[in-house]
Formats: sequence, C-alpha cells, structure tokens
Amino acid sequence: MYIIDPDVASDKVAKLNEAVGKLVEKEGGKVVKMEDIGRREMAYPINKKNEGHYVLFEIEGTGQEIAELERRMRVNDMIVRYLTVRVDEDRKSAELMRERRERRQARRAQFRATEETQAAGEEAAA
Repeated sequence: MYIIDPDVASDKVAKLNEAVGKLVEKEGGKVVKMEDIGRREMAYPINKKNEGHYVLFEIEGTGQEIAELERRMRVNDMIVRYLTVRVDEDRKSAELMRERRERRQARRAQFRATEETQAAGEEAAA
C-alpha cells in the first residue's frame, strides 16, 4: 500500500499505478489485485497535508520485485508513505485453521449420525 500526495493530478496517479504494475511484472512477479481506494483523510498530518490518495497492491512473487518497488517508492516525490506487508504466512495459518475446523465438524456430524442410528434401532426394538 502506498499513499500519494493529494495535490497530484488523477491522470498522474493512474500512470503511477500502471508503472508499478508493469515494474512488478517486469521483475517476475504477478499483480493479484490492485485497489485504488482514493482520497482519504490520514490519521495524522504528513508534510502539512491531512489527506492522501491511497492505493493497495496485492503481489505474488519473490522478494526481488518488492525490493525494487520499495527502492523506487523511496525516491518518488509523489509517494508520501508506503508499507509492504508479507501475508503468505498468515494465509497458511488461516488455511490450517480452516482445515481443522472442517475435520472437527465432520467428526461431529459422524458422531451425531451414529447416535441417531442407535436411537432409531432402540425404538424399532421396543
């Protein structure tokens, strides 16, 4: 995610977003999602500005394209702040939790089915 200076024209913002996408693909990565959030009020003033244009990129790939992207963002005057977050470990742990939950639900369903067949068998015997 990066925040662009609010005084930058919208056509320059679009060009910057396109350039970032091309850079990622040139370095061997893949842009999964690009979300142009738009102008929002910032939590605190940066360079005496209270608003910024927010853009979120979700990228798959090695760290090589991220390093190059961060290097270019550091020297770009239009970008006020940027933040990169690694989410693959979080997704793996979320996937494991989902699998455990599904196995637990399957065991419970199997246990309930066994109880129901036993109860039906007892009623038929009586």
